[in-house]
Amino acid sequence: MSEPVQSPPLPVTWRPRRPRIVAYGFAVLIVLGAVVMAVFIAEPFKLPDRVALVAFGCAVAFVLHLLGRVRVEADDEGITIVNAVRTHRYTWPEILEVTLLVGDPWPRIDFSDGRTIGAMGIQGSEKPRARRATAELEALIRERGEARET
Repeated sequence: MSEPVQSPPLPVTWRPRRPRIVAYGFAVLIVLGAVVMAVFIAEPFKLPDRVALVAFGCAVAFVLHLLGRVRVEADDEGITIVNAVRTHRYTWPEILEVTLLVGDPWPRIDFSDGRTIGAMGIQGSEKPRARRATAELEALIRERGEARET
């Protein structure tokens, strides 16, 4: 059995590595591709068509940015969960536990009001990093949460 993980010094931010690289890499490629296509597209297409093509590329890049910005931040007051569309802020006493089961895309965090929120900033596909980040977050919850273990 592994020994318990010590809680990290605060503030700390957990964010995925590979999904960020993929999201922002594709965003750059899509915008550059849209600009190149707009410049070299055949003559029947006019300026509004070219602008729309670049705007579409930028819209796709924005969606990829939403996926690339996900993270979990912990500070003295609580945690901030930045998922693709929403940002959630919770204080330590509100947090009950964090669980990451084998095969889950990201950990689930359970709260005292009955809600459960996925923390996309810790990606289950990055197995060792996800286990470490979940263990660190769990240690912080034990240390700072209201329901302390005895």
